[in-house]
Amino acid sequence: MAGDEQQQQAPLHVVVFPWLAFGHLIPFLELSKRLAARGHAVTFVSTPRNVARLPPVPAAGLSGQVRMVALPLPAVDGLPEGAESTADLPPEKVELLKAAFDGLAAPFADFLAAACSADGRSGELERRPDWVVLDFAHHWLCPIADQHQVPCAMFLIVTGTMLAYNGSRRENASHPRVTVDDFMPMPRWFPSPPSLAFRRQEAAWMAAAFRPNASGVSDIERTWRTEERCRLLVFRSCPEAEPRTVFPLLAELFGKPAVPAGLLLPEPEEDARDGGGHSNAVARPGALQWLDGQPPRSVLYVALGSEAPVTAASVHELALGLELSGVRFLWALRPPSGGGGTGTGEQPLLPEGFEERTRGRGAACMGWVPQVRVLAHAAVGAFLTHCGWGSVAESLRFGHPLVMLPFVVDQGLIARMMSERGVGVEVARRDDDGGFSRDDVAAAVTRVMVEEEGKELALNAKRLRELVVGDDGGRQERYVDELVECLQRHS
Repeated sequence: MAGDEQQQQAPLHVVVFPWLAFGHLIPFLELSKRLAARGHAVTFVSTPRNVARLPPVPAAGLSGQVRMVALPLPAVDGLPEGAESTADLPPEKVELLKAAFDGLAAPFADFLAAACSADGRSGELERRPDWVVLDFAHHWLCPIADQHQVPCAMFLIVTGTMLAYNGSRRENASHPRVTVDDFMPMPRWFPSPPSLAFRRQEAAWMAAAFRPNASGVSDIERTWRTEERCRLLVFRSCPEAEPRTVFPLLAELFGKPAVPAGLLLPEPEEDARDGGGHSNAVARPGALQWLDGQPPRSVLYVALGSEAPVTAASVHELALGLELSGVRFLWALRPPSGGGGTGTGEQPLLPEGFEERTRGRGAACMGWVPQVRVLAHAAVGAFLTHCGWGSVAESLRFGHPLVMLPFVVDQGLIARMMSERGVGVEVARRDDDGGFSRDDVAAAVTRVMVEEEGKELALNAKRLRELVVGDDGGRQERYVDELVECLQRHS
């Protein structure tokens, strides 16, 4: 925890405002809890439905306070009523959510004006904010904060490697990327192993992020406009988990401190709600009880996140690959995001007879599975993941080798980073469309779970866990202490 010198400093009041996706809301909440545990006050800003779906902040052990503030999300043509997070929408509607999000500028301005006029007599939460910690999408927020002379820090829940790949506005002007081929290798300003590169379908997604969308502003332009007005760049990461050159390069590229906050991993007992904020009290015991009956380190846990663009055909090939491999598996199964096959339409979600043929050695759980508690279970021996940074970070905590099936954002880079560290095997993909077959799945699973290579991967995963987490987890907490010191020093 914080040292004596840090404790002598006046407590901070930090306003925290994530993008409207649970993959962002939860890490921002974890950061808020850690700041509160160190005696600082946090005002957490989101929309009403998201605030209601977040897990409660435990009062015990928190010397500071966390207050929730809900700003009403404006209506936008084409955005379904009640849709306040990406979990409520198909991928093609997310751009409309960004347009609605931009409409929060006025209510946020009113909130911050009121917060800055408070006298603080009723406690730390009622005094003027010292910082606003915001996300990539808030290109309109820093000018509002500047009016009140409140500094901003940008908190990124992706890897530092991803932001270094994106680069600054200046570097992109000097070395423009136009075609998909331009986005496949790492850029000229980022010296890195040749293995760190995007596949074609991943690069196509990145190229699209550089183009304006239905909100009128591209994701990269949002990031640049926000970064340019922020005093600090903060990352849900640490130097031990990424290439060693990344954090010094980030400070050079963007001309400001690049501060690791650590992986901000929740405790297994806190893993109480799903990615949409719903209680998992029913689904949790079933998954864990099934694991209780399996031999130690014998089960492959399979989860592709809540929003990976998985098609019905991909789900079928993944299922048949798991069957072909012959290994034990627990699958946190979600309906595909496109291409039909939801289990309620014409095409069944799983191949005909799959559950009968794998009964006893496999379990496919619809609905929420408590991922942190599953990864902590002694029966789990490896993790088949889409390589979202949150999932990989949670796996690092428990030292599991990986079977990797990345799709979009920085997932491909994360998969290559983990391959470079010798802790995982990627499922082979076709070059043209990124598709994969059941044989590709079975081959990767077998390498990790059955063949001799898997022992070396497991050993490397344990070594990486020791490097990143340490024996008592204290290394990650020290990064939060250093972040607090940095906030106090730069406020």
